[in-house]
Amino acid sequence: MKFLMFLGTVRDSTPPRPARLGLRVAKACLEFFAGRYGEHEVELVDALDYPLEPVFKPHFAYAKNRAPAALNDLAEKIESADGFIMISPEYNHSMSPALANLLNHFGSSLFSYKPSAILTYSAGQWGGMRAAVGMRTFLSELGCLPVSAMIHVPKAQEIFLDDGSMQTGEDQNTWFDYFNRTLTQLMWWAQAAQNHRAEVDPHGVLMDFKTSPAERNAP
Repeated sequence: MKFLMFLGTVRDSTPPRPARLGLRVAKACLEFFAGRYGEHEVELVDALDYPLEPVFKPHFAYAKNRAPAALNDLAEKIESADGFIMISPEYNHSMSPALANLLNHFGSSLFSYKPSAILTYSAGQWGGMRAAVGMRTFLSELGCLPVSAMIHVPKAQEIFLDDGSMQTGEDQNTWFDYFNRTLTQLMWWAQAAQNHRAEVDPHGVLMDFKTSPAERNAP
């Protein structure tokens, strides 16, 4: 199976320190995948790599073949993925606006009928759990329902080094066992959804919401 790991932070300056704390968390998660789920493919999608237009225009609003190449490429990756890992810091008790902005460029039909996992982190003691609560609603509306278990990493700068490896005194196996509960749920649901999509095309059963809110309005 193929998974996309979205890193939802574009803060690349100091203070606060360290910059791009989420990149450490993402690298650790990638290492976890390589060690325990090496038969599957996972690709990091970094919001910092997508400098989007200042005036918001979603991918589906462009005329055919007129969308920016970066949006087209990412749309294809989203459509071909079997599941998603959403990594976000917590800003003012909410998910990263950079992550929300990037995901909002794509219609829910690309994400739908595939599971997601929520991974939040912080430099403080709560690990981004308040952002994670809101992410459940957001991801459910996208159609990529989050699995029940979540990952929260408090004081991430004290756990991971720049390359995603563990700080001295931290036990990798303990952390990876913690990651495993959430990501095993993700694998189970992704496999189940993949199997059923092969039998029944969900996009042929229900109309996709692509161009107008009227497509999902009550009569």
